[in-house]
Amino acid sequence: MTIPSYQTLMLPILQLLSDGKDHVSKQNVLILADQFRLTPEERDQLQPSGSQTVLFNRAQWATTYLSKAGLVERPRRGIVRISKRGREMLATNPGAISVQDLKQFPEFLDFQRGGVPAPDPLSEETNQLDGSVGTGTSLPPNELLDATYRLLRSSLAQELLDTVKQSSPAFFEQLVIDLLVAMGYGGSRSDAGQALGKSGDEGIDGIIKEDKLGLDSVYIQAKRWDSPVGRPIVQGFAGALEGQRARKGVLITTPQFTQEARAYVNQIEKRIVLIDGERLSQLMLDHGIGVSDVVTYRVQRLDLTYFGQE
Repeated sequence: MTIPSYQTLMLPILQLLSDGKDHVSKQNVLILADQFRLTPEERDQLQPSGSQTVLFNRAQWATTYLSKAGLVERPRRGIVRISKRGREMLATNPGAISVQDLKQFPEFLDFQRGGVPAPDPLSEETNQLDGSVGTGTSLPPNELLDATYRLLRSSLAQELLDTVKQSSPAFFEQLVIDLLVAMGYGGSRSDAGQALGKSGDEGIDGIIKEDKLGLDSVYIQAKRWDSPVGRPIVQGFAGALEGQRARKGVLITTPQFTQEARAYVNQIEKRIVLIDGERLSQLMLDHGIGVSDVVTYRVQRLDLTYFGQE
């Protein structure tokens, strides 16, 4: 018995969650190992990076794909449960669940557009790690590498945003400080912290220096709203800026902004930057906030100048 691919694991995972209870991801992996009768060596086989076992990695990707299709939910980190859509999928008695099956759901297609172009580069051949990477896809190796990187980044960005949404308001404020300082705003970190925690009046959560010299100020509102942020909130923030005779503002939140809210920002004189959850998570990745490096790959090419060629 070989270690099953992530696509092979999708149906067993959904069946495992069919009781409707919350399940711990790590325990699911142990159950899957027993279900597929894996040997101790197969259970302990590590990825080339050595960061985690092959089985755990594939189970995580299978769960991620099911989550992106709306078949499972992740109420908190490390916990998964089946969704209503997942129960409906099981009711059809599928013989297996593949990436092609998940493409019937718009949410999954949106996820793939942000990460991997069709055909899916994470094919069965790729998952076997047998030296035939790229055999199951029309993509050349360099494009496969790039597409896989974008998939990893897209998945991590969503996981990052989910974690941010579960954090406390105080932690969210701290996160905003860390991000703005990493982006070069706010002068020193202590200056930024004092500025952001100081105001809280009339829709302003804080004031931060635009640069280290403090030549201009940027007014901040940072809130973890649950539903899409519409024009009234943005308009209220603009009014708060007017009350402070401020010209620049940044509104940071975890959900999306409505089209009306974005259109309003483009119509007014004041410069207001809207940062929604998706952009927030991307900025956190770009500036290393809340993430750490796991492994680094060097992609090299032939140096013709060494051989005296142009």
